[in-house]
Amino acid sequence: MADDDSYSAEGLSPEIIAMMGVYALYWKLEESFEAKAGQMDLSRQEIHMLVKLGQPKRMGVLACDMLTLPSTITATADALEKAGYLQRQRDPDDRRAWLLVLTERGADVRQRFMAEAGELFRRASGLNDHETHEFARLSRKIRDNVLKTGIPEGLKK
Repeated sequence: MADDDSYSAEGLSPEIIAMMGVYALYWKLEESFEAKAGQMDLSRQEIHMLVKLGQPKRMGVLACDMLTLPSTITATADALEKAGYLQRQRDPDDRRAWLLVLTERGADVRQRFMAEAGELFRRASGLNDHETHEFARLSRKIRDNVLKTGIPEGLKK
């Protein structure tokens, strides 16, 4: 990709340059994650749930974390439970509620995916460790602002 000077020579603002970078990174990672999901015999939604289950969570909390409907969480959890990746346990703080908890198999798959996803990000982004930490900080700020101003329709699906 061309350096910043060539973009500014084309009259592109920093905002447009940032958007072009985010789009390129998104599509590169999307392509890689889609291939990885196929290799693991899991859907993108199932992988997303495994990633979000670093700690046991109630299904309603998980629905909020994943920006999806509780019915989607139920269907995804059912599939992962059937495949042996998670189990439902009563919440000790509220015996009426259920927690989703990764099994040993689910934790292993999650850990392997997280390591591979990190490597995919490093290769796709070309960022060093310091730049990755700064990008993560800024990305969290952007995500928090986007969610504060209203969840985009594309994230609701």
